[in-house]
Amino acid sequence: MRWDNLGESPAALFGTDVVSRTIDTPEFRGITFHEVRARSILNRVPGASRMPFEWTVNPYRGCSHACVYCFARKTHSYLDLDTGLGFDSQIVVKVNAPDLLRRELTARRWRGEHIAMGTNVDCYQRAEGRYALMPGILTALRDHANPFSVLTKGTLILRDLELLRQAAEVTDVGISVSVGFLDHALWRTVEPGTPAPERRLDVVRTLTAHGITCGVLMAPVIPFLGDAPDQLRATVRAIADAGAASVTPLVLHLRPGAREWFMTWLGRHHPHLVRRYERLYAGGSYAPTWYQRGVTRQVHELAAEYGVGPYRPGEHRGVAAPESPTRPADPTQLSLL
Repeated sequence: MRWDNLGESPAALFGTDVVSRTIDTPEFRGITFHEVRARSILNRVPGASRMPFEWTVNPYRGCSHACVYCFARKTHSYLDLDTGLGFDSQIVVKVNAPDLLRRELTARRWRGEHIAMGTNVDCYQRAEGRYALMPGILTALRDHANPFSVLTKGTLILRDLELLRQAAEVTDVGISVSVGFLDHALWRTVEPGTPAPERRLDVVRTLTAHGITCGVLMAPVIPFLGDAPDQLRATVRAIADAGAASVTPLVLHLRPGAREWFMTWLGRHHPHLVRRYERLYAGGSYAPTWYQRGVTRQVHELAAEYGVGPYRPGEHRGVAAPESPTRPADPTQLSLL
């Protein structure tokens, strides 16, 4: 395993002192945790990125949510780990993340920029229930009044409700929950390790009831499986009923690493769609612009009908999205799961 070749920064992030644990309980059966001490926890987003933030914190690598489309699968190959089942079951845990973040926030060079979490893998995946890294991370951000945002599919975020409320009193906090569709048959096969969509919407409802603004990243919208007009309407209506402050659509994108895993899943569960996907994604990782804009337009119209919004790029993270000198940034490509 190449612990010294991690790709988040030019310098190695981990030392060679790794403790691997396999926990034989129903919740973690089949999952191995690799406990490491990170050398850095604040990661700068590449300058060419169109993300509406410059810094991220990722306390975990790999994700037991096991979403077959997850773009972050490729990052496991940097560690000589499998990007398929290995990504779902070999979880890297940066056990010193809270202490390291507190130290880096006090560095003279740090200027208090917005920090985004949940940009690579979910910081509220099941591993968080065991390692509880987020309370320390949120406490450090609160104590330094440092603005941040969290994107999650995990209901475990409600454990930290009081910390989020305290942080929101002293700095800008953006919370967003990812819910791309309501179809249970689709959810059970494409996102098998996540809470059900309605449970995620309960998170939105609870956060909103406690005065914490929460948006929904409607992602991914899965072509031919979750993009029918009645499906989009039902999802946006449920998002509105949960009290979401905004809804941001994101069409499925299939980067290398995720593409191979997703297409294998598609061939097993929906073989009649394989050729349609090959044509739709023939141009690369993203669906054609005309398709993305069509979905985005429908979702925005439905959001306006149900009183959600107004939508702005970067809304779900509480930050303004960058704009091109010649045209606004495409809202369907601003956010990553």
